[in-house]
Amino acid sequence: MESLTAARQRAVGTKQVTRAVEKGNALTVYVARDAEAHVTRHLLALCRQHGVQVVEVESMRALGRACGVEVGAASAAILK
Repeated sequence: MESLTAARQRAVGTKQVTRAVEKGNALTVYVARDAEAHVTRHLLALCRQHGVQVVEVESMRALGRACGVEVGAASAAILK
């Protein structure tokens, strides 16, 4: 997750990450293990379709913290 914290460009939140994957701008997608399946299911399928690497993260809280936001995040991505 250090690479996510250090990334110059990133997307935070499932809607933004989904758009980035669809446009081909996502290098790596991070998904919180404790995120609800109905929130991440479509994103995970999209990542498989587009060949984007997915990294599971311990919790939404940890993912949010790594992105510099005060709230939890279900997903985030490093952008090209």
